Amino acid sequence: MAEDQKLYEVALTRLPGIGAQLTRLLVSYCGSPKAVFATHAGKLLKIPGVGNGVARNILDGSKGALQEAEQILKQAEELDVQLLFYTSLNYPDRLKQIADAPTLLYFRGNGNLNQKRIVSIVGTRQATSYGQTVTERIVEDLRPHHVMVVSGLAYGIDIMAHRAALQAGLPTIGVMASGPDIIYPAIHRKYAERMLTQGGLLTEGVFGTKPDAPRFPARNRIIAGMSDCTIVVEAALKSGTLITADIAHSYDKEVMAVPGNITSPVSEGPNFLIKSMKAAAYTSPQDLVELLNWDLEDAATARTKAKAAAVFDPADYSEDELKVLQVLQQSREEQMDNLSWKAQVPVSLLASVLLGLEFKGVVKAMPGKKFMLLV
Repeated sequence: MAEDQKLYEVALTRLPGIGAQLTRLLVSYCGSPKAVFATHAGKLLKIPGVGNGVARNILDGSKGALQEAEQILKQAEELDVQLLFYTSLNYPDRLKQIADAPTLLYFRGNGNLNQKRIVSIVGTRQATSYGQTVTERIVEDLRPHHVMVVSGLAYGIDIMAHRAALQAGLPTIGVMASGPDIIYPAIHRKYAERMLTQGGLLTEGVFGTKPDAPRFPARNRIIAGMSDCTIVVEAALKSGTLITADIAHSYDKEVMAVPGNITSPVSEGPNFLIKSMKAAAYTSPQDLVELLNWDLEDAATARTKAKAAAVFDPADYSEDELKVLQVLQQSREEQMDNLSWKAQVPVSLLASVLLGLEFKGVVKAMPGKKFMLLV
C-alpha cells in the first residue's frame, strides 16, 4: 500500500506543466495523489487554477508519468535514496512552510531533516584564509548547541563548512543542484560519501539531472528554507550567495553575515548585508545564540528537565521516554511528527517509546496521531 502511494506521489511530479503549488492544490481537492489520476475532467476543471490544458496534461500524461515513476522508484531502491513527498513525516518541516517548496525531495543519508537546530553556512567559491578560519571557528562554536550544518557542497566556503562539521562530529546536509546520483563537483565525492553516514545529500532533481546554471538559485531556496538561520561568511557583491541571503530574508528567516576587510572583494557582500540591515553581524557564537533565543530555550529546557526529574523517576524510564515526557510536559499534547522533532527521537523508534509510555499509564493516544500526557 505504501509503495503504491509512493508511485502516485512521484508520478504526480512527472506530469508536464504542473508546479509545486498546483500539485498541493490538486492533492487537497482530490484527497490524495492517487485520486488525482482517477478524477475525471469535469471535476478537475472545477479546481481553481486548473484549465483545459492542465486537465489534458493530467489525463493524457498519466500513463507516461506512472511509467516514469516506476523507473524512479527502482533507481531509488538501488541507490538507497529516500523519496520525500511534501506530506512525508521526514520532509523538512521548515521548508514545508515555504510557498515554492519542492513537492518531492530525493535524500540519501541518515540525517534528521527536522533536527531541532539547523544553520546554513554559505559563501564564495574564492574563499580566503580568513574565510576558512572563520568558517571553521563558527562550526566549532556550534558544536555545544548540537546544530545541523547545511550548505551547497560547492567549492570554497560551502565545502569548508561541510568538512568542519564532519570534523566536529556535527551532522551536515549537502543540498545539490544535480540529481541524487550525480556528485558535483566530483572532487568533493569523498566528503559527500562521509556525509551519508553523518547527515546526507538532498536535492529536488530527479536521477540524471545535470547541475546546469539555472538550478543553483533553485537549490539555494532549499538551503535557506530548511534552516533557522543563514550565515554568509564571504561573498562578492553580485553572487549566488547573496541570492541565498535574499531568499532567506524573503522567507522571514534570520540572516547573519561575517564582517570582513573593507579592501577585500569577497567581503563586499557580507558588509553590504550588514550595512543595509538585511543581516545581523556575526562576531561571536553569542550573536547567533541570542538572535535565535537558544539561551532562553536552553534555560527553559533545564527547568523542564528539573521538573521532570521531580515528577518522573529516571530509574523508571528510558532516556528516550524521558525526552518525550519532557516535551509533553510543556505542551501536554503533541502530534507524532512534532513530538519526534522536539524530542529528537526518530519516528521509527518513537512508536515503540510511546507504546511503552501508554503501558505505564502516563501517555494516552488521541485521534489524529496525537498523544497526551496524563499526569
